[in-house]
Amino acid sequence: MPIPKSLRVADSKVPRAGTLPLRSSQNPFEEAPGLEEEHGELGPLPNGTSCGRRATLEKLVGLGPFRLGWSPGRRAGSPGDGQPRSFLGRVLGPGIRRSSADFGLLARLQGTRAHGDEEAGDTARRLAFLRLGRGPKPRRASLAERVVPAGEAAPEPPPKVPEPPKMKEPLSVLEILSLIQRRELARADEHILELEAEELALSGCGAEGRRLEALRSRLLEDMAVVRGRLAPAYPAGLGAFGVYLRGYHGALAEWLGASARRRLPLADRYALLHWHNQVYPREVLGLVDMVALENGELGPLLSAGTLRGLEDECVTDVKAQTRAALLRVLQEDEEHWGDLEDRTSGLAQDVCELLEEHTERAPRISQELGERMAHCCLGGLAEFLQSFQQRVERFHENPGIRELPPDTYISRTIALVNCGPPLRALAERLARVGPPESEPAREASASALDRVTRLCHRVLADLLFQELQPHFNKLMRRKWLSSPEALDGIVGTLGAQALALRRMQDEPYQALVAELHRRALVEYVRPLLRGRLRCRSARTRSRVAGRLREDAAQLQRLFRRLESQASWLDAVVPHLAEVLQLEDTPSIQVEVAVLVRDYPDIRRKHVAALLDVRGLHSTAARQEILAVARDLELSEGGVLPPPRDHAFFSDIPVPRPSFCLGLPLVLGRLPLSRLARPSLACLPLRPRPLSPRRPRAQR
Repeated sequence: MPIPKSLRVADSKVPRAGTLPLRSSQNPFEEAPGLEEEHGELGPLPNGTSCGRRATLEKLVGLGPFRLGWSPGRRAGSPGDGQPRSFLGRVLGPGIRRSSADFGLLARLQGTRAHGDEEAGDTARRLAFLRLGRGPKPRRASLAERVVPAGEAAPEPPPKVPEPPKMKEPLSVLEILSLIQRRELARADEHILELEAEELALSGCGAEGRRLEALRSRLLEDMAVVRGRLAPAYPAGLGAFGVYLRGYHGALAEWLGASARRRLPLADRYALLHWHNQVYPREVLGLVDMVALENGELGPLLSAGTLRGLEDECVTDVKAQTRAALLRVLQEDEEHWGDLEDRTSGLAQDVCELLEEHTERAPRISQELGERMAHCCLGGLAEFLQSFQQRVERFHENPGIRELPPDTYISRTIALVNCGPPLRALAERLARVGPPESEPAREASASALDRVTRLCHRVLADLLFQELQPHFNKLMRRKWLSSPEALDGIVGTLGAQALALRRMQDEPYQALVAELHRRALVEYVRPLLRGRLRCRSARTRSRVAGRLREDAAQLQRLFRRLESQASWLDAVVPHLAEVLQLEDTPSIQVEVAVLVRDYPDIRRKHVAALLDVRGLHSTAARQEILAVARDLELSEGGVLPPPRDHAFFSDIPVPRPSFCLGLPLVLGRLPLSRLARPSLACLPLRPRPLSPRRPRAQR
């Protein structure tokens, strides 16, 4: 077949202008003979390198990592059979070309040429000469010059707001692979170096959590590449994806084992355990549908002994760190207890944050570690609360603290009480999560908090009743029967002080108000049973009973307004009023029985004192009434006494029990004027002193 003229090869002995002479060999890396003698020293390439390195450049282009070389399986007789073509030759398609033309094309792609032909150079010089003849191109007026008249200063442009610098993130593995396929090798190499630098930085700072997160992302990307690109190239029966997955799994197990053997910080150990137990099974293997996973061929990354050792180290470190941190927080807060300025205490919040950091993180790793961590933190909390209790006791026993202003002292005491509810709730929550062995620590925590609460409540109540005592001293006197001044002072003072107590949290506030309710009624009944007032007639008994009922109703309204839950105290004063007002003995017996039933700590001495106030001196009637109290006492002999918050009459001491003189001889020797006095109807019982026994020889 004849070759067309347009495709015929020119004579090799007659070189064309702007081209290099043909070589006898088709290898572009061989030096053309006589090239230097004919053309002398070649000029530099546009990038500054010598022309002698053109062949090396073409060699680099053709020998990249993903080389598109000629296939050894090409058919015989095909164009270029057995002769590899250059990269540009393959891009431009088949044809009879000279190898040096590739470099001319490269130069044109870059916008310049090292050796242009003479005709192109003459044209460029001619155009430059014409531009010089025409002069410079006239400049168009800017928008500011067209708007602003001549002679006036143009307004200054507004300053440019600097844009926030954009964070340069390294490309992913797939994006780098795309750069390599597009032959952008320099950019690909740059991003590979960035990834390596990032990995080096992560390993140097010890941030195991960030390293594991980067490892998770890398694993998912690699598995996607293996599944989508590598595995389809193998026969389906070989299970190529499983082979790759097992290889990754084995290498990962070795790396994690080496990390576990190092002395890692507590945060990194947490991250390693969480990644092993949760992230890798759920977010990596959970996305892989593999028969190997169903058959359990992969196995665990870390052995059970290694995992147990890591958990033991976590528990040991948490125990040491939390105890030291809790004591430090307590010491820092205690330093401000004696300050004059009012400040909000953050002790309870700091303690909860220190412990919840571990008790919330450990269950995410495994349930067993969560139980062990809860037990560990509960033990540390119990020790902290015992130390807290001792320091609160020293604080209130310090004489210098009592010199603080009353408002400051009350505020500091309320702040200490407010630490109780959140710490108690934390102890209860840790006990529920922890193993059964956590119960003693929970009880110790609750006991310490109870002591702190009772102590602070007693201090606040003492301060309040010191102010109320002058008003209680006016009760059960003749003026009290005709004037409500004493009780109005009690109600007003309690209502005013209750405003300061509202800063207390609900649980301790309810307990304090109930204690104030109980103690106020105890102080109200105390002067009555101590005989400060005696009823000599039925009219006096009726007046006293009516006054008692009015005061009881007013106190009941007060403590309902203060949200007291101690409703069991509302009936005590009305019961006493009924015993004073009733006339017949059976009715009094019924009322005493109800009183003894509702208030089990009442004793015969209290009933006898109440009968003395009533003015009941009949021996038979007294014995019948006191027998009811005695029978109830005997029937409740094995019953435990009421709890402290339900004790009432046990806090009211009364004088020694009296007895009625029943000896006629003694009564006969007394003058009638003295027998007529009611005060002599009953005399106090004084025990007869024992005389020392003398030896028989002295008798």
